[in-house]
Parts: sequence; C-alpha cells; structure tokens
Amino acid sequence: MNKGLIGKKLGMTQIFAEDGRRIAVTVVEAGPCVVVQKKSVAKDGYSAIQVGFGAKEASRANAAQVGHCKGAGAGVFTHYRELRMDDTDAYNLGDVIEAAVFEEGDLVDVTGTSIGKGFAGVIKRWGFKGGRSSHGSRFHRAPGSIGCSATPSRVFKNKKMPGQLGNEKVTVQRLKVVRVDAADNLILLGGAIPGSANGVVLIKDSVKAKK
Repeated sequence: MNKGLIGKKLGMTQIFAEDGRRIAVTVVEAGPCVVVQKKSVAKDGYSAIQVGFGAKEASRANAAQVGHCKGAGAGVFTHYRELRMDDTDAYNLGDVIEAAVFEEGDLVDVTGTSIGKGFAGVIKRWGFKGGRSSHGSRFHRAPGSIGCSATPSRVFKNKKMPGQLGNEKVTVQRLKVVRVDAADNLILLGGAIPGSANGVVLIKDSVKAKK
C-alpha cells in the first residue's frame, strides 16, 4: 500500500454521470490526517506510518497521548490508525495527508465497524430457512440440532448460532472513487461502506486494484 487516510462517513446520496447514469455514492470526510509516528523494518520489523484524525483538546488527553504526539507538533487526536507502507521515506512527522491523495477513478478498500443490530436468531443472522408454518410442526424459527453423536460428543467451534448481529470490523473492497473535493476534504465513493453516519472508517489502496 502506498496511500491511505482516516475518514468519517457523512451519509449517502446520488450524483449523475455525464452520460445520465445515476450513481449511488457515500460521502466521506477524508482527513486531514497528521503523521504522528513512523515505523521501520530495522527497528519495528515492518514499515508503516501512524496517522491521527480528529482534533482533541490536550487537556482531555493523558500524558502518554500528549507525549506520543509531541514529535508531530500538531496536538492530539481522537482516532489513530496505522498504515503499512512499502516506503515511508516520503513522510515525516507532522506531515498532513488530505483527500487529494486520492484521485477520481482510484480503487480503494474501506474498513469500518458495521451497524450493531443486537441479539438475533439464526434466520436473521445467518439466513436459515426455518421450518414449515402449518400442520402443527412446532418448528418455525429455531436453529435445530447443533450437536453430534457420542463421538465427538461436543458442539464444534464457529457453529452458526444465535447471537449478536453486526458491530464487527468489516472491509469492503474495490470501491471506486467517483469524485474528490479537495477544498472540503470530501471523497465520494461508489456504493455503500460499513457503519452508520459519523462512523470512522479507514480508506486505503485496494489490494485487488491490479487484478
């Protein structure tokens, strides 16, 4: 990966292409992000930069956070993410990364936290079919048998069961950058991205961009 930044999902809307096609897009406030730390192969075993997003009052940060960001000289932040880089020589502490780092037509991967929907059964959570609704079957939305016989006499891990739906880390790949508004640090991405409005997301080069 060669570029990336932290953003805030603002919501969805639609725009029209020059040929009249209607395109559903997600508007993201992308940056500005500040480089607060650099990592090298010699010292840390891998090459990366850490960026901060969202200004935070120093009085509301602890001493560790203030000291960590002191080298950048741009205050402290509410969100931090690490970006693996092939080469970090192009970045220095305190450098600002803005939406203009991406261009129209780029393919990106977006990582965020999906919307939490609480406890859900197997039909809503996993798409189970369920039982018949008539003739007194008494089996409608239950998961059914989950166990094995005497051997191995236990329930296997990762069995599809009722539980919390959503509220997990999700990455959507190969989203197209439809438009970049460098003046307002806005990026319009074709399609939907994880999370609710005002949720924090990480935008970076698509790992499948060349495939």
